[in-house]
Amino acid sequence: MAGVTQDALYDDIDLELSWSERELPQRERTKHVHGLHPYLGKFIPQLVEVFLDRHFAAGDAVYDPFMGSATTLVEADVYGIDALGCDVSAYNCQLALVKTADYDIEELGAALERTLAQGLERAADTAQSASLEGGASAWLREWYAPRALAELLAYRAESQALEPKLRQVAEVVLARAARSARRTTHFDLDFPREPVSGPYYCHKHKRTCRPVEEAAKFLRRYTGDVARRIAEFAALRGDGHTTVLHADARHVELPSRPTGVITSPPYPGLIDYHEQHRYAYELLGLDDRRSQEIGAAAGGRTRAAQASYSDAMVDVLANTRAQLADAAPVVIVANDSLDLYPSIVERAGLELEQRLTRHVNRRTGRRAGQFFESVLVCRT
Repeated sequence: MAGVTQDALYDDIDLELSWSERELPQRERTKHVHGLHPYLGKFIPQLVEVFLDRHFAAGDAVYDPFMGSATTLVEADVYGIDALGCDVSAYNCQLALVKTADYDIEELGAALERTLAQGLERAADTAQSASLEGGASAWLREWYAPRALAELLAYRAESQALEPKLRQVAEVVLARAARSARRTTHFDLDFPREPVSGPYYCHKHKRTCRPVEEAAKFLRRYTGDVARRIAEFAALRGDGHTTVLHADARHVELPSRPTGVITSPPYPGLIDYHEQHRYAYELLGLDDRRSQEIGAAAGGRTRAAQASYSDAMVDVLANTRAQLADAAPVVIVANDSLDLYPSIVERAGLELEQRLTRHVNRRTGRRAGQFFESVLVCRT
């Protein structure tokens, strides 16, 4: 876009979909359960709010074939309509279920505090800790200091006594603590490549730091934060029904007929959505279906990978279109720098009504900067 004036550039941008950091600070983008667990590549809830207002009404049902961290499902709940979400990632599905479930807030808080106390007491027992560590994978032993691993495993053992719905919440606390307690640098929690066991110069704190040795402080911090966020969302919930499907969107059969779609698909070669939550898969023994993940293959920016990605996306959208109501809106948010989507939606049998552009300039940390996203509004 070199040579284009700012005024000309913004003539083509939908300003209702573009916010500055001052207008929309991070605390608003990660409000209540949207900040329950870090998630790379999620789209912000305020986008979904706009699309729900523009394209949906009472009695409708929205579908997201790439549910991710459940942004669409959570906002549909607040909006008061039914929602269906599909994802091949078992951990994404667990996050979605935890975010959208209805809880007795006092019971939840008490269960999490009890699990924390008993877990840390068990971790302090040398004999019990040694017994638990014997079942840890090589990956866990490599990425966690002995004390941190003992605390994580002890908390996991205590969480097994909870009834399933509460246990899933405790496991999100566990996974979030595990993310922070890895042997990595403080400035590289998103993309750590190898464990770090000694001192290093920290670009975040501008001094020499050491990797963390414990998990207890994170378990304590996130126990309170998760309970607080779920309680905040409980006050906003509508009366819509939410369905979570752990499946491949290319082939899934939906249990009902949605009236439209709001989704933000993965993009080729950018993020491995299973690997970003590797700690959760290792600790919780989740079903790993990364072979079905679209766009995560090595060489994702090559022509062959782009062609494979486009074919897979056509399959998803064609399968989705066949199960939607007539004239249903299909809203797709994509960082379409390769301009793949006009062809994809046409091949999938969708009619492209609008292609909007939004300015994204609120990235932080190592991913700071700005870029432009496309919003494709289609019809069945």
